[in-house]
This record gives sequence, C-alpha cells and structure tokens, in this order.
Amino acid sequence: MKNNVIAISRQYGSGGRELANILAEKLGYKLYDRQIVHMAAAQLGISGMSESQLKEFEDNVPPLSLKFMPFYIFGMSGAKPMNHKMFEQESEIIRRLAKDGNCIILGRCADAVLQGNENVCSVFVCANDEYREERGRTVYDGKSVIELNQEDAKRAEYYAYYTGKEWGNPKNYDLSVNTSHKSLEDIADVIIEYINKK
Repeated sequence: MKNNVIAISRQYGSGGRELANILAEKLGYKLYDRQIVHMAAAQLGISGMSESQLKEFEDNVPPLSLKFMPFYIFGMSGAKPMNHKMFEQESEIIRRLAKDGNCIILGRCADAVLQGNENVCSVFVCANDEYREERGRTVYDGKSVIELNQEDAKRAEYYAYYTGKEWGNPKNYDLSVNTSHKSLEDIADVIIEYINKK
C-alpha cells in the first residue's frame, strides 16, 4: 500500500466528523464515512434498508440473536449472522479503498482493519464533557452528555467485539487529539504535521 490513509475514530460530540472534513479539504484526500455501510449493504443485497434501519442494525451488534430472523442466513453450512457478514464486507471495502488512493476513513474499525500497514495513521478524537455537552445542544439536536455517552458505549462494544481491543485506548492509535481547547483547524494542522514527520 503506497497511499496515505488516515483512520479516524472519535468520541461522539468531539467534532471528529468535522475534523475529518477539514483534513480531507486541506490534504485533498477522499473522505469515506457512511458510504462504506451503503456499499457493503448493496453487495450483500440489503441496499433497500433506510439509513435509520442500517443504524439500528449496527446498534444491535454484537451479535444479533439467532432468534432475530430477518438478518440471519439459513440453508448453508456454517451460516453467519448478517451483522458478521456486514463487518467482513465493510472490512474488504476499507482495504480496497485504502489501495485506491489517499483517503480518510471515519469509524468502521478502520484502524484495526488496516493495522500493520505503514502508510496508515490512526487517530482517536476526544473532548471533555463540557465541550461535548455544548455540541450536544448546538450540533446534535439537544442531546445530553448521557445520550452521547450511550452512543459511545455502542461504539466501544462494537469495536471490542470485532477487534478484541479497547476503543479509545491511546495505546491502540498512533495519535490521540483532544478538541476541547483548540480549533478544529489547528488540530487538523497538528495531525498533518505529525503525518508529514511520520
């Protein structure tokens, strides 16, 4: 892999998506986020699901009960729940996108999927509760810190299940940044400087 890839994981309400957009604009990289989910769903033949259905589907990981019939594949030996197949398909797409050109991949356990590739920089974006509370009010339709933390708990559970690692643990990332006290523009510049020196 010769392309540069930035894999960003972020705490809900930390500004990680905006930061990814700023980085993509400054670097001229492609940015992939929910497109990966839709690409995987299309390849698995479930592209008719709405955005809210796909989100609910992901929130039920790990793993869906075998009694949850709609997303379980029967009739074949060694059948896997559809959520497992979804993760595998997303991982395949992430690896392909990383080979196609310089890019930023937001979420989707991309840091773990691309682990071992020297041209990948994994970044975790976090912020203090005051900053996240303010963004919850102004950016996320009045969500409280408790609600933001509930979303983070789902992300942590998903990440732990599929990677065996602790989501947000600085040891699992090349760089951790706190957006609480600096502008996202400044933090983007810090990340770019780090990548250039790496």
